[in-house]
Amino acid sequence: MTALILGLVTRRGEDTAREYVFRHFRRQHLEKFLPGLQKLGIAGVPDAPACALYHYHSNALGGVKTGYLRESDRKAWVRYPPPRWIWRGTAIAAVPHAVSAAMLHGWHGHNGVSLGNPGLGFVCTGMTVDGMPGLEGYYFDYGRPLKEEERVRFAYGKEEMPRVDWAAQPKLETANWPEERRQRTFRAYALEYLRTMLPTLQELLGPADAQIELGRVARLVGLQFHEETARDMGLPTDVERGDLQSARDFARWLAAVLAAEGEEVETSEADGAVTVRQDGWRAVRELSLPDPLKAFDAWNELWLGAAAAHDRFLKVQTTRSLGDRGWQAAWRIAAR
Repeated sequence: MTALILGLVTRRGEDTAREYVFRHFRRQHLEKFLPGLQKLGIAGVPDAPACALYHYHSNALGGVKTGYLRESDRKAWVRYPPPRWIWRGTAIAAVPHAVSAAMLHGWHGHNGVSLGNPGLGFVCTGMTVDGMPGLEGYYFDYGRPLKEEERVRFAYGKEEMPRVDWAAQPKLETANWPEERRQRTFRAYALEYLRTMLPTLQELLGPADAQIELGRVARLVGLQFHEETARDMGLPTDVERGDLQSARDFARWLAAVLAAEGEEVETSEADGAVTVRQDGWRAVRELSLPDPLKAFDAWNELWLGAAAAHDRFLKVQTTRSLGDRGWQAAWRIAAR
């Protein structure tokens, strides 16, 4: 998602990137916020603390460091310390203020509307993209209806979040979960960004242009991150053989990543090639897409980019279909 947003900034302009981020987080808000309050057991908490607690707990479930402080029933802080997880590494240097702020307008500024409280707004006192030591701000119940432009307000240099005792932060029972359950939760958190990304981008740009933009950055991410992930799996890197053993190694990588994503995968070998088959596409289950095949082809560029980074003398042929049996996909990996 970071790569997609940077790609939109550089190729489509800041306004398009800002609109994408706004739509992405508004869609997530409308789908997740109210049900999430119930699941987290904070639906009965006063609105301002409930909103701050929602962000604190939901991000913690995804492995994102977040701070929380309740000043009163009408005012509660939330803070995302650096490094900002969404702008990985040096990518943060290319993110305009307006693009980062679009997340707040898409989600934080709509909480009061969703709760039926027109007087609830969010005051941002700093964002990391502007050189501040974290993204922070507070929910505040003004006790009067707010105009739309008042729902998110920026007050840099006027207030800052008070000191937080990290050891005394609220805890969910997740602290006692087995590691496998925690990792599954992290995966679900990450995949929600894909599930929001695909329909949002297709609706904003149209399916054809969405495939171009997402496919381009997905391929680049595959090229950039294959080596790191292959080393984590104990698989070879810097291969230039273009032979069957190289195809087997990449098939192991691809099958492992797809299985970790939660897909049903099997691998076979015949006629000098290795084929990885995927039954279904769990990541987009029950998701309505304007053009599902173009969405798949864009996402598939991740694997094609990774294959090129593994061994540029291999060829990967992808087949995919969406029919009565649902999704079926296969990757035939062989010498070029």
